Amino acid sequence: MAGESSIRRPLFGGAISTAFPARFQEVLVDPARDESLIFELLDLKGEVEDGGSALWFLRDVANEQDAADNLVVEHSGTIELAGLRSGEAPAVAGTAIGKLAVSKGRQGREAQNIVRLYLANIRLKNAATDVVITAYEPLLINPLSESAQAVAAGPAVPAEQAGCLPMSEVFRLAVMNFDVHDWNLFNGSG
Repeated sequence: MAGESSIRRPLFGGAISTAFPARFQEVLVDPARDESLIFELLDLKGEVEDGGSALWFLRDVANEQDAADNLVVEHSGTIELAGLRSGEAPAVAGTAIGKLAVSKGRQGREAQNIVRLYLANIRLKNAATDVVITAYEPLLINPLSESAQAVAAGPAVPAEQAGCLPMSEVFRLAVMNFDVHDWNLFNGSG
């Protein structure tokens, strides 16, 4: 949506930054839309092959959320991050998109919502770190879900109809604008 602007935001005390719409506040959640954006810095999973790392993390997230049995992988690929260098070459992010049924907090399967999960894995090998960026877009809110208290139960209102950037674009902006300003965040490596 052309009317919604994105701003550069510092993360991890300003050591890294990226861009996303201002409507995502504090913990990178838009409670009015039940959307979230999460940035994780993990030890590099050396046993995971670079080309399949995003898909590996997508399946790992589904397992953590007890949703591995209903994960539908919609897409996986890679994108070059021209603005972020990993040694001499631009960094590459693996991406994966899937649809799954998840419950909020400690709610059971009877309260599962259907969400689209966008995931990128930026492998910072010189810092021995996997940066995992996930974005959750609700597709269907279960009436029994605690999310139904904040947003209406049933099919989610498309972002454009609500005057917001689609979550796919929020995700793209966050990944494509990801930058490291202070490599000391990774224990002085880099």
